[in-house]
Amino acid sequence: MNLAWSGHVRRLAGALCLCACPMMLSAEPQHGIAMYGEPELPPDFVSLPYANPDAPKGGGITVGEVGSFDSLNPHILKGTVPWQLRFLTYESLMGRSYDEPFTLYGLLAESIEVAEDRSWAEFTLREEAEFSDGTPVTIEDVMWSYETLGTQGHPRYLGTWAQVESMEQTGPRSVRFTFSTDNRELALLIGMRPILKKAQWADEDFTQSGLDTIPIATAPYTITDFEPGRYVELTRNPDYWGKDLPFIKGQANLDTIRMEFYADAQVLFEAFKAGQITSIRETNAEKWATQYDFPAVQSGEIVKSEIPHKRPTGITGFVMNTRRPAFSDWRVRDAMIHAFNFEFINGTMTGGRQPRITSYFSNSLLGMDHGPATGKVETLLRPHADSLVPGALEGYSLPVGDGSARNRAGLRKAMARMEEAGYTVENGVMTTPEGKPLSFEILLPQGNAEAASIIDIYVQALDRMGIDAQVSLVDPAQYNQRTNAFDFDMTYYTRGLSLSPGNEQKLYWGSAAAESEGSLNWMGVQSPAIDAMIDAILTSESREGFVAATKALDRALTAGRYVIPIYQWTESRIAHDANLHYPDRLPIYGDFINFHPDVWWYEE
Repeated sequence: MNLAWSGHVRRLAGALCLCACPMMLSAEPQHGIAMYGEPELPPDFVSLPYANPDAPKGGGITVGEVGSFDSLNPHILKGTVPWQLRFLTYESLMGRSYDEPFTLYGLLAESIEVAEDRSWAEFTLREEAEFSDGTPVTIEDVMWSYETLGTQGHPRYLGTWAQVESMEQTGPRSVRFTFSTDNRELALLIGMRPILKKAQWADEDFTQSGLDTIPIATAPYTITDFEPGRYVELTRNPDYWGKDLPFIKGQANLDTIRMEFYADAQVLFEAFKAGQITSIRETNAEKWATQYDFPAVQSGEIVKSEIPHKRPTGITGFVMNTRRPAFSDWRVRDAMIHAFNFEFINGTMTGGRQPRITSYFSNSLLGMDHGPATGKVETLLRPHADSLVPGALEGYSLPVGDGSARNRAGLRKAMARMEEAGYTVENGVMTTPEGKPLSFEILLPQGNAEAASIIDIYVQALDRMGIDAQVSLVDPAQYNQRTNAFDFDMTYYTRGLSLSPGNEQKLYWGSAAAESEGSLNWMGVQSPAIDAMIDAILTSESREGFVAATKALDRALTAGRYVIPIYQWTESRIAHDANLHYPDRLPIYGDFINFHPDVWWYEE
């Protein structure tokens, strides 16, 4: 999900004179850019392949979210924001097609021009581009947005900006970014920053904006109504500047998008059954099979749609914070994984219907091969053998239980690992090497009933090992605050991954992000091997080298035992009003960003 997230700091240098550079002479403006090879769509494409250019306009959709919100600015760290606002109400210079691993096409920019070695990228702004208030988008707005986000924005923006050596206006509607590092993905990432209106923030503190200021942007939707913590309503702008762009054709079909907020998932589900919301995603296969038979489904008013995808599973489960002494030892983390009785939990929660995540990039060609590392993967990992956790080179697979409630074999292995790490059981209490009882907190957000049910089963196993695991349920605001500050021992964790991993990997598990508040390196991993594999991904000039580097990264992460994985989702399950439709042609990413409700339409 999210390839615009990165590390810290920004540098802005003086303009470079490139007229004599041979790279410049070979570059030409293009309608799009792919990470490897050429864009699949030609310059005269009609629409994205998974959008219906003939879709009718009108109607609306109401979706539900668990939790609350206290901000409408998704570009800063402060506050809790409805997650879809960042994608539905803002545009960038380039837009991404989710039917290709990583390809961008012109959106606010009519073209992109890059050096042969991708050491710089230049964008030409469309003359017709304008904000929702009817004012034109200028290069001044673009450059202000980049500098502001890169210095004051959310941490996901800072790392890319830190690799910008210079930003200069090169024409009335063009801007060039020159990069300070050898990183071929930067030419794409730099085109994906949201563009805001500079004049709106002249007398405002961008870092403190909450509910008082609704940012003015260029997208098809604007925020037209909201009640703090309760709902947000977006309305399609009838004067939207880009409605005839090929990239937009077949998107933004609904007149209104309303987001309703509920205390927990069960309340949300009951609201859906009562018709208060018109579309819901179901992540539990057992519930999908057994609880979606209420009258509206039987009558056909509600349709159950299953949407497959070809993207990696990503990682979902319970992350261990290696900043804590106990979890800094891989043997303790391994013990926690052996104690987690997945087969029994899966049977209880999903009727055994959902297979387990086996690695971060499983379900894709980027996933690690089980067994010993070979070929290019071994070549990449071998220099880091001394710092790798056992299994990365030799081969590692998650333990498999017998499905019984007791999980005796798993607990025996877990106890043996704890003993190897210097832990002992005294009077039924697991004791640290320092002679203190082992206890830790499992932090969970209120409303995630599924995670809470899984942990209830897990805590019983930990109790049999003599480990005191305390579960803390906190409201969403406190949960965000604590996870941003890495104030937890173990917590629920999910991280979506794409078919083109890149700079965001540094924010997820790069060493520099481990102590950067607000980063997504929740496990706190600081591994030279992992850093090296991310660098190999970023500097790879061939698809083959890129795949090998990602497989190597997958091995280092999975064998690191940082997360206790649960089940995977190889398809999305969406129940929705029968009047809501989506194209038959699905993107390879399936139900991902820019699909629901972006290409859906309403037709009775």
